Amino acid sequence: MLLSIFSLVLTVLFVVFIFWCISSFWAWLGRGKRVKGVCEQDLVSDEVKETVAKLEALKAAQKLDRGKQGPVIHLNRKQIREVNRAEKMIREDFLDHLKLGWYQIVMIFFIGSVLGLVLEEAWMFITAGVTESRVGLVWGPFSPLYGVGAVLLTIVTFQLHKAGAKGFVVFLVSMLVGGLLEQVTGWAMEEFMGAVSWDYIAGGVPGAITKWVAVPFLFFWGILGYLWYKFIMPNLLWALGRPTTKRKVVFVTLLSIYLILDIFMTIMCFDRRAARDAGIPPANAFEQWVDENFSNAFMSERFQNMVIDGTGDAYDTVVGANI
Repeated sequence: MLLSIFSLVLTVLFVVFIFWCISSFWAWLGRGKRVKGVCEQDLVSDEVKETVAKLEALKAAQKLDRGKQGPVIHLNRKQIREVNRAEKMIREDFLDHLKLGWYQIVMIFFIGSVLGLVLEEAWMFITAGVTESRVGLVWGPFSPLYGVGAVLLTIVTFQLHKAGAKGFVVFLVSMLVGGLLEQVTGWAMEEFMGAVSWDYIAGGVPGAITKWVAVPFLFFWGILGYLWYKFIMPNLLWALGRPTTKRKVVFVTLLSIYLILDIFMTIMCFDRRAARDAGIPPANAFEQWVDENFSNAFMSERFQNMVIDGTGDAYDTVVGANI
């Protein structure tokens, strides 16, 4: 059990490290706009404003004379810390006035589904030496359990952030949310799709409470929820911002349509797989097309970590969380 918890903690820290790398690179790309923004809102000292003004003047001069080499001007560490504090004030004000909408939800689901799949496959390879397809949809590199988990954690921690909740409250609530998510998802997959992606009891996981809920993974959800509350959620929502351009609106709309179709087709494929196993022929042209293009062989190859059985009596003993 201790080894499982240790592995989960390392995985969570790896998630935070990846997010830190991405956010740091994103900040580096937009550092000029970020510094200019805090200066315009009068949140930094005159010293920082003067340095930024010199930078802007130097950039303007270099545009006029491409070959001109001016003095090296940059913010020192103290000034950078001041800018970071000012940006944090802006971010907190942004979060205080933000209302989560479809734009943020779709993007978080998309990011969580992709990153969750990559991290799960990496974790299974490192801890168990297992290499297999652990996708959850028929199209694309998505594991929607992680997408739903990312959305739920964001909504919950966002509300806790607004309420000024303490750390232990965030930890306990995140454990509850994660446990309920796994229980409901695992039960629904077996009940309605005849598929099992993980079974902690059959897998011999110490502290298994049900087939789909185990103590080590509850700790995982608690730690992840706290880190999400402290680091990931504020910076993720700040980076996503609002849909301020037509390009953003069009992109997220098309992405939403694609994901809805992907989820619908996945449900239909599992439904027809169960029907084929029961000897039920296709009732219309669409079901016939599904049978021809998403055969049992395709489903087994696509969802390698799942046991797919129309009766729901077969179980996969490989421990993981995937849909």
